[in-house]
Amino acid sequence: MRLLWVAGVVPLVLAAQDVSGVRMRADVEFLSSDLLEGRGTGTRGGALAESYIASQMQKAGLKPGWRGAWFQPVALVGVETLPAVTIRATSPGGEVALAWLTDVAGHTQRQQAEVEFDAEALFVGHGITAPEYGWDDWRGLEAKGKVCVMLANEPQPATDAKFFEGPALTYYGRWTYKFEQAARKGCAAALLVHTDASAGYGWTVVRNSWGREEAQSKLAEGAQALAFAGWVTRDAAGRLFELDGRGVAQVIATAGNRGFRGYPMRFRMKGRVPSRIRQISARNVVGMVEGSGAALAGQAVVFSAHADHLGVDAPAGGDGIFNGAVDNATGVAVLLEMARAWAAIPRKPARTAIFLATAAEEAGLKGAEAYVAQPAVPLAQTVLNLNFDSYFPAGRVKDVILDRAERTTLWPHIERVVARYGMVVKPEPRPGAGSFFRSDHFAFAKAGVPAFSVKLGTEFLADAESRSALLREYGAKRYHQPGDEFDPQWDFSGLEDLARLGIEIGLAAANNPPGVKWAPQETASGRQRKSGSVK
Repeated sequence: MRLLWVAGVVPLVLAAQDVSGVRMRADVEFLSSDLLEGRGTGTRGGALAESYIASQMQKAGLKPGWRGAWFQPVALVGVETLPAVTIRATSPGGEVALAWLTDVAGHTQRQQAEVEFDAEALFVGHGITAPEYGWDDWRGLEAKGKVCVMLANEPQPATDAKFFEGPALTYYGRWTYKFEQAARKGCAAALLVHTDASAGYGWTVVRNSWGREEAQSKLAEGAQALAFAGWVTRDAAGRLFELDGRGVAQVIATAGNRGFRGYPMRFRMKGRVPSRIRQISARNVVGMVEGSGAALAGQAVVFSAHADHLGVDAPAGGDGIFNGAVDNATGVAVLLEMARAWAAIPRKPARTAIFLATAAEEAGLKGAEAYVAQPAVPLAQTVLNLNFDSYFPAGRVKDVILDRAERTTLWPHIERVVARYGMVVKPEPRPGAGSFFRSDHFAFAKAGVPAFSVKLGTEFLADAESRSALLREYGAKRYHQPGDEFDPQWDFSGLEDLARLGIEIGLAAANNPPGVKWAPQETASGRQRKSGSVK
C-alpha cells in the first residue's frame, strides 16, 4: 500500500513546484475587488465570482464536475430583518425594549414577510440535551410556544474542567445546534446571550452577520421553525434577567453547574418581525480531474473553499463593501492553484479529485450542505474532504493546524508530508471558539466523511514580530469588516507552501488503496458523534 502512495509522489511533487504565488495574488486581487461587491450570496458580484472560478478551472484543464456542468444550483431563501422590528419584555415590575442591532440581531426562520410572537419566557441554560454527559437543560420544561433564552457555548462546572471535552467545543456549544434544538422543542422564538468569550468573537461580528440578509435553506413543508432566532448582548440580557429578579453574572454561573434545570421567568416577550423575503439562486462551482485507477476512479477526494462573503452594506459616507480578501478570496486562490497543479500531473492519481468552490458559507455552510445532499460522487465513495478557509498572506510559517486530522487513518501519511516540508503540526489555538464547526468541512464530517481544514499557523519564519502584529490587527479590526481588502504588500510565499502541502495530503488520500476513515477508536468512543463527525 505504501509503495503505491510513494510511487505517486514524484510527478505530483514536480507539479507542486510550479505552484505560483503570483497567480494566487492575481486571484485574490480580482475576487476581492470592488467590482465583485463583496461576493454576496445570490448577488451580481457573487455570480461574477462563480463565473471567474469556473473559467479558471476550465483554463487549467479541469472538466465540469457536477452532472456535466460547472455549476450546482443552490436554491435558498433570502431573509432580511427590517429596522422596524420590535422586541420587548414586560413584567408587572417593568419593561425592557431591545434596540435593533444595538441590543439584538437575528432573523425569522419562518420565511414570512411578517411574523409576531407573544409568549412566556423560559431560561433554558445552555439549551443542551446531551445524554452521554447526563445533561439536559430542558428537563421537565414545557417549551412549546415559549420564548427560550439560552447561553452560548457549553457548561463548564468549576469542579470539572474536562466536562464537555473541557475547553474544546463540541457541536452542543454551537449556536446552530441551539436554534435547531429550540425548534425541535417547539419554541416560538429563541434568544442567545452573547459574550465575547462564549461566542469567540465580538458583538460587531454578530451585528454585521445577523443584521443583514441571511440565506436560508428552503423550509420543508410542515417543518418546525422559529418566529425569531437571534442574539442579545450581555448588557441587554442583564436587563431581561433583572425583570426576573436575578443578576446576569449569577444566571451565567448557575447555568454551568451540574444539576442545573431550566425554569420559567417572570416576564413575557412580545415581538413583531417584518422581513424582506426573496428567492435566491446561488451556485457551487464544481470542477473535476478524473482518476486513473481502474478500481478507484469512481471514488473521490474533495478539495473545497467558500467563494462567498458578506456583500454590501453601505453606511452614509462610508465604504460598505465587505471585500473578503482574506475571508475567503485567499482560500479560493489556494483551491485554484491546487487545481492547476493537479490537472498538470502527467499520470493522474488513482482517485478522482473534485474542486469545490461553495456558495453561502457565511450563511451557515449552505452551499456545502447542498453539495453533501447531492454530491458529484456519492458520499460513500468520497474518502476525504480538505477545506481551505481564510489565510493572512504575511509570509512563510513553521506551523500548520489540522484539527481532527489526527482522528483519521490518514494521519501517519500526513505526519510524513508535514515533516518533509520542515513544518510542525500545532493544536487548534482557540479550541473554545469551535472553529471546526464553522467552516465547510463540517458539512462533510457531519455526514460521515473524514474532513478537516488545512490552516496556517502563526510562527513566521522571518520578521515574526511585525508580521504577527499585522495578523492580530486583522483579527481585531478587519475580520468581517469592510477593511478586509487586498494589500499589494502581502507576501504569498506561505500560501505557496500551503497549496503544496494540500496537494500532497490530497495525493496520500487519492492513491491510498484503503481510502481514509475516522480512526476506529474515535468512532467507538463516540467522540465523533459528539462533535458531529459521523452519522
